[in-house]
Amino acid sequence: MRVLYHLPLSPYSRKVRMVLAEKRLPFELRVEKVWDRQPSYLELNPACTVPTLIEDNGLVIPDSRVICEYLEEAYPDTSLLSRTQPERVETRRLVAWFDEKFYDEVVRNLYWEKNLKQALKLGPPDGNALRAGYANLKQHLLYIGWLAEHRRWLAGSSLSVADFAAAAMLSTLDFMGDVDWSASAPAKEWYARIKSRPCFRAILSDRVNGMAPPPHYADLDF
Repeated sequence: MRVLYHLPLSPYSRKVRMVLAEKRLPFELRVEKVWDRQPSYLELNPACTVPTLIEDNGLVIPDSRVICEYLEEAYPDTSLLSRTQPERVETRRLVAWFDEKFYDEVVRNLYWEKNLKQALKLGPPDGNALRAGYANLKQHLLYIGWLAEHRRWLAGSSLSVADFAAAAMLSTLDFMGDVDWSASAPAKEWYARIKSRPCFRAILSDRVNGMAPPPHYADLDF
C-alpha cells in the first residue's frame, strides 16, 4: 500500500489526497509533525515538508507539485492536466498561482498565524498579517469567481489539478471558518461542486484536536 505523509490541515497534503482519490489510487495516511524533524523522515524528505508519497515499490516522491506531476505520468487513465495544450498551460499556471501566490498572500497569513504559530508556541497571531490575509482572500475569491463564471472548470473545459489546488487552499481556510463565501457567489457554487465529489469526502471528515470546523464545513449544500 502506498503511504502519504501529511498534516490534516496542510493544503498541499489535501491537494495530493484529492488527486489520489480522484484517480482511485488507494493509499494510507500517516501524520508527520514536521516541526519535530524526525531523522527517519529527514532521510525520506530532507526539506522536512509534507506531503511525501511512498509508492508500493519504495519510490519516494516529495513535494505536492512533484507528486501530482508523477501521478499524472504514472497513472494517466484519469487525466487531471486538461485536454488541450493551451488548457494544460493554464492548468500549470493556476497550480503555481494557488500553490505560491494564494498561499503567500492568504494562507500563510491566516493558517500559519492562527494555527501553526500557536501550536509551536511562537506567540499570538500578528494582527497585521491577519488583516492582510482577509483582505487578500476577498480578492482571490473574486478571481476564482471570475474564472468559474467564464469556464466550466477553473482552467477550462475539464476538471484539473488546478481545481484541486484551489479547493485545497480554501478547504483549509474553511475549516477554520475564515472564508466569507458571500464575497463571490460563483466561487461558492464552484466550491460546492468540488466539495460534492467523492474524492473530497475524506477531507470533509477531517478533525483536529482543539479545533471544530463551522457547521457548513461538511454540508454539501452549504
